Amino acid sequence: MTGHPQHPTALRLLALSILAAGLAGCNTLTRLSEVGDGPELSEIQNPTARRDYQPVSMPMPAPRMAENNPNSLWRTGAKAFFKDQRAKEVGDILTITLALDDSATLENKTERDREDTEDADITNLLGLEAEFTNVLPEGINPGSVSSFGNVHSTSGDGSIDRSEEINLTLAAIVTQVLPNGNLVVFGRQEMKVNFEMRELAVMGIIRASDIDYSNNISHDKIAEMRVAYGGRGTLSDLQQPRWGTQVWDIVFPF
Repeated sequence: MTGHPQHPTALRLLALSILAAGLAGCNTLTRLSEVGDGPELSEIQNPTARRDYQPVSMPMPAPRMAENNPNSLWRTGAKAFFKDQRAKEVGDILTITLALDDSATLENKTERDREDTEDADITNLLGLEAEFTNVLPEGINPGSVSSFGNVHSTSGDGSIDRSEEINLTLAAIVTQVLPNGNLVVFGRQEMKVNFEMRELAVMGIIRASDIDYSNNISHDKIAEMRVAYGGRGTLSDLQQPRWGTQVWDIVFPF
C-alpha cells in the first residue's frame, strides 16, 4: 500500500514551526536564566571573529604606485606636521557621530468610477429570427436578445507620516582596509539600565581623508552604513507579541 506524498508547502510550514519552536525554546531558557538579574552584558570580542562577520568586497580601482618623497618632511594625506593621529590601520579607533533627523509625509488618494452598458438585438437574420420561438418555446424578443450592465467604483486613501531622530556618538574600530585605502569600520555599544539593555551597532565604509583632525567622522560620510538601535529586556518583551502569535501571523493564510 502506497501513501500519498505530503504537499511541499505543508513540509515547509512544519519545518518553520519546528525551527521557530527551537528558537523560542532557546530564548525562553535565556530569559529564565535572567530572572532577577536582567540581560547580561556580552563580552568584548574581536568583531572579525563574530559568527556573522563577513569581509566587505567592493569594486576597486587599478592599483597605483605610492609616491616616494625622500627629501620631504610632509607625508601625503597627513593633517599634522609630526604625526597623523587619525585612524588608518586595522584595530585603530575613531569616533562616529550619528545625527539622524529624517521625516517623510506621503499621501495618496485614488478614485475611479466606471459604468458599462451593452444591448444586442437580432431583427433580421436570414429569416431565421422567426425560428427562435421554436427553439425557445417561452418566446424571445428579437429586439432585445441580450443586455449587459456593469458598474465599478473604487476609492482608496493612503497616508504615511514618519519621523526619526537619533543623536549618538560612539567609538568604532577599523576592521578592514580595502585595496583603494578605504576603511571598513564597526562600532557597538551596550548599556544596561536596571533590567533593560540598550544596544547600538554601526557598520560602514569610510574614506580616510574624511576623518577630521580630531579623529571624528559624521554619519553622512559613511557609505553602505548599517545602523541597528534597539534593546532587549523586560520592557522590550512587553512591547512585542509572543512568539506563538508571530508564527501564527506568518503561517496563517487569511
